Amino acid sequence: MTVKHGVVVLAAGASRRLGQPKQLVRIDGETLLHRTVRQALATQPHDLVVVVGSAAEASIAAVSDLAVRSVETAAPDAGMGASLQCGCVALRDDCDGVLVLVCDQPALDAAHLARLLARWRERPHAAVASGYAGTFGVPALLPRLWLKSAAFAGDRGARDLLRSRASEVAMVENEALAFDVDRPGDVPPVRDKRSS
Repeated sequence: MTVKHGVVVLAAGASRRLGQPKQLVRIDGETLLHRTVRQALATQPHDLVVVVGSAAEASIAAVSDLAVRSVETAAPDAGMGASLQCGCVALRDDCDGVLVLVCDQPALDAAHLARLLARWRERPHAAVASGYAGTFGVPALLPRLWLKSAAFAGDRGARDLLRSRASEVAMVENEALAFDVDRPGDVPPVRDKRSS
């Protein structure tokens, strides 16, 4: 039996420390949200849901050219946990696993997501997480059954769930993912494409 994965992209936060919605930050002419969704689609998911909240209309417009569904969380200020719960509820029931993504990791690439997916398919009853900064985090691919019985709260997202079941989590290392866009100085400068 072939297992199917869905994707939940968390893009609901207000990004108060950054001073603007990070999902709409442009790097080389593309929003971080569009870039993340485009790479997620390269994994050929069975379903893909973008959870929006703050700047919902602009976020939906940013991915309007891509084959995704957007859902708006009723509590965008409640943190990643509430957004993840919202996305998992909206995802098609026949997804066996959920690839959880945030949109503030400029170093994320489709190759890393492909490695996560390949590892998860070896043991779909367990999870696979990205390893960086001495721990594991997102992107992570979690069995759907884990998410149906989990309760998420605050800004923890799936982190507590991964830690509580650490013996069932494989890790795919990628130290570059430790860098995220959180403050104004974190936004990479625009590269001159003529020199690349």
